[in-house]
Amino acid sequence: MTDSARIAVAGALGRMGQAVVRTLDGHTGAHLVARFDRPGSVAPDLVGRDEALSAAQAVIDFTLPEASVLLAEACAARGGPAVIIGSTGFSLDQLARIEVAAARVAIVRSGNYSLGVNMLLGLVKKAAAVLPAQDWDIEVFEGHHRRKIDAPSGTALMLGEAAAEGRGVVLAEVEDRVRDGVTGPRREGAIGFSVLRGGGIIGEHSVIFAGEEEILTLSHSARDRGLFARGAVAAAIWAVGKPPGLYDMQDVLGFRD
Repeated sequence: MTDSARIAVAGALGRMGQAVVRTLDGHTGAHLVARFDRPGSVAPDLVGRDEALSAAQAVIDFTLPEASVLLAEACAARGGPAVIIGSTGFSLDQLARIEVAAARVAIVRSGNYSLGVNMLLGLVKKAAAVLPAQDWDIEVFEGHHRRKIDAPSGTALMLGEAAAEGRGVVLAEVEDRVRDGVTGPRREGAIGFSVLRGGGIIGEHSVIFAGEEEILTLSHSARDRGLFARGAVAAAIWAVGKPPGLYDMQDVLGFRD
């Protein structure tokens, strides 16, 4: 395993943490060197955060926003390991803190580690650039399990950003996240978001381009959390040895222009 990337897993007792651990089992390009969870957690082979970071070249984190920020800051203070962040629901202040940490350590942050979703981002951007706002309304739909605590999902926001970038606008200026009561007609050029929470839905995302006479839908369905874990492990392998900076899956997959 001398050429195999040494990976630690944060939030190892969570659903995604367990999926990452399973993905690392028998992986040819990376191996698990440590698992850790919140202080006070008890399970076989769990270690403390500092011990895990000392052993690893990269740490994969699918926990909660503030925990991810603190982990990034701890890794930055140590000068490593690289950090792979899959948490979503960050505030602007938390994102700013991650950016500061990325000046000292390589950080990959993505709302979705799926190859298919990252391909979808490119398709949405191209479609939004071609279909004029006066004729085509854009709606981003997402559905997740009942336990997800943030909405819209990180992936939905990424898709909204892709659509806004394709149209050459700022998402914050055209987004429409809440509809309730007498809202009036839809604003021209608005990018809307619709959210479903229920059952055990892993991840459903669609971007709908609605014209008067036709509707174009670009969509992605996740069938197994393992696909996100595999993407995160690929990102971790890629990040080992990279210079400090804030990266995403477009960088990892070589899609960045």
